Amino acid sequence: MLNRALAVRFTPLLVLALAAGPLAAQASVFGRVSVTDKGGRPAQDVGQSVVWLTGPGAEPGRPVQASMATESKQFVPHLVVVPVGSTIAFPNHDGFKHNVFSLSPESTFDLGLYGRGEGRTTTFATAGVIRVYCNVHAQMRGIVKVVPSALWTSPAADGAFRITGVRPGEYTLHVWHERAAEEMTQAIVVREGEDASVVVILDARGYQQVQHKNKIGKAYSTDRSRRY
Repeated sequence: MLNRALAVRFTPLLVLALAAGPLAAQASVFGRVSVTDKGGRPAQDVGQSVVWLTGPGAEPGRPVQASMATESKQFVPHLVVVPVGSTIAFPNHDGFKHNVFSLSPESTFDLGLYGRGEGRTTTFATAGVIRVYCNVHAQMRGIVKVVPSALWTSPAADGAFRITGVRPGEYTLHVWHERAAEEMTQAIVVREGEDASVVVILDARGYQQVQHKNKIGKAYSTDRSRRY
C-alpha cells in the first residue's frame, strides 16, 4: 500500500505533518516538540512540555495520587501532570515550615503552615494550569497541569513523544509549556491504519518571570523569608 503524506503550515509557531502507515484500528500520534528561548536558542527543558488530545475519542483519564515535595526551598518535581480528579500530596522534607497555596481559579487552595515530616493533600477537580507557591518563601514555584484526557504525554529530553491507543476520529492536539507565549492547538484527523506525525515549535522568546504575590495579594517580606 502506498503511504500518503500531508503537510500543513498553520502558524509561524506550529508545523503539522500527517504520515500514513499500516496499523491496527488504534493508532499513535507521535513527533517532536521544540521550544525556542531568547536569542533563538533551543530550550533545555523541552521535557517540561505537555502534549494531549481532546475530542470524542479522548476519554477522561483515571484519577491518580501523586506527590510534589517541598525540598531545599523548592518544589520537587517542578511540574506534576495529572488527570482531572487526581489528588496530590505536598510533603515537607525541609527542616523548617512551609505554607503551600495557589490562587489559580481552576483550583484555589491554602494548605496552611506545616513542618518537616508533615504533609497536606488537595484534589484537582478542574483541568487547567495551577501555579503553586509557598507563602513563606518567595522563590518557590511549582506547576500542576491537570489534563482532561487520558491521551497525554510529556516529551523526552530531546522533545520526542508518542501518544498510543488513539482511536480513529477527529481530535484537537494541545501542546503547552510554561514559558511559551500560548498553548498551541490544532485539529487533526486520525484514520484507521494511519499514524499522525506532529512537529511542534513553541516560542518562549518573550517570556519574562514576574514575582508573584503572597496568598493575600501582597509583596513578600524579605525579613520573614530569612527567618525560615
